Amino acid sequence: MVSPAQSPMGRLVVRHAETPVREALADTRVVLVNGARQCGKTTLVAQLARERGAQWFSFDRADTLQAARHDPTTFVRAANPMVIDEVQRVPQILLAIKEAVDGDYNPGRFLLTGSARLLGLRSVPDVLPGRMETVELWPLSQGEIDDAPDGFVDAVFRDGPTVRHDSDEDRDGYLRRIVRGGFPGAVAREGRRRTRFLESYVADLVNRDVLQVAAIEKGDRMRSLITLLAGRCGQVVSATALASALGVSKQTVDRYLAILQEVFLVKLLPAYSRSTTARATRAPKLAFVDSGLAAVLVGHDETSLHKVTSPLGGLLESFVAMEIARQLTWASQTVDLFHYRTRDGVEVDLVLADRRGQVVAVEVKASATASPDDFRGVRHLRERLGDDLRVGVVLYLGQQTLSFGDRLVALPVSALWHLS
Repeated sequence: MVSPAQSPMGRLVVRHAETPVREALADTRVVLVNGARQCGKTTLVAQLARERGAQWFSFDRADTLQAARHDPTTFVRAANPMVIDEVQRVPQILLAIKEAVDGDYNPGRFLLTGSARLLGLRSVPDVLPGRMETVELWPLSQGEIDDAPDGFVDAVFRDGPTVRHDSDEDRDGYLRRIVRGGFPGAVAREGRRRTRFLESYVADLVNRDVLQVAAIEKGDRMRSLITLLAGRCGQVVSATALASALGVSKQTVDRYLAILQEVFLVKLLPAYSRSTTARATRAPKLAFVDSGLAAVLVGHDETSLHKVTSPLGGLLESFVAMEIARQLTWASQTVDLFHYRTRDGVEVDLVLADRRGQVVAVEVKASATASPDDFRGVRHLRERLGDDLRVGVVLYLGQQTLSFGDRLVALPVSALWHLS
């Protein structure tokens, strides 16, 4: 048993995902908190473990790792309840956990953390169907950093075109947020120290977690792909173009992209389509899980992002997409995140769709003003969806809520974390 480390920020940050984890522990035998390395899983789970009197075991410790590999059945009987940190390092432990909980229906028996999606791991024997609930934990949201509500998703579906938010955030503030990102270790640092932290993070991810998920013989190709992807934030992904740039096969790029999703470095947003939007393309759009990482990889800081030639547009869109993706973990209703693009080149940056078919369309603009032209793609989608379009929103770097007609609203980007 080991004692988990304290938060690098030196203070307790309340995570919105804590509520769904607690709810799962109350009625589910095995709960997995899954997410990127260094995103705060250990700190969150440590609080819950102490409250529940659970014993803590980490597969980052060599002796614990060897014991679990040698005799997983005996290992899982060592404590009740039990926390296992970095469970993906011993995939065979899942069969032993399955055996243990099949004879014990008490909820909260095992609380696990993982830094790779279990379905992506090699030689996973069983992922505990019907016995385990997974809660994804992302790097810190802006609302978690600022102790703000983080309620944009619920607000736009609830309030629709009447949604309102005025902001005092300026352009410099947004650029600082993009460059800072959400990893607690990066938020706690400034300047070059933050850059070094994020550079080391990528190197460690390739050398450690990528090898855990799949055998990669040419790590330099994977690192080159990561850098290329950072420069393509907010763009539709073409595996063929990436393969040509890297000098590898399309199949290799497809495989590498899948791995990078499994270790929570990137997120591919699927294309939105339904019978009324048959002209939509199917290619996914790229978002980097952490905007600070992407900014470091493309060599930009908050000063250079002011330049007209900087990649601010793509970084901002990726930043917004991932703030919304985080909120889907705790939103009150089930919502899926897409992008929309037709073969004619009409686009909507982000599409949020609930299970009833209601849609919120979101455009992201890296300017302090909004205009009717910014709603071109949203109006196109409104024509095809009719009343199913709840509201079309342009998120921009200005400070006021502006109306642009039937169900069309421009909001400051900070509405993402200030709406409730």
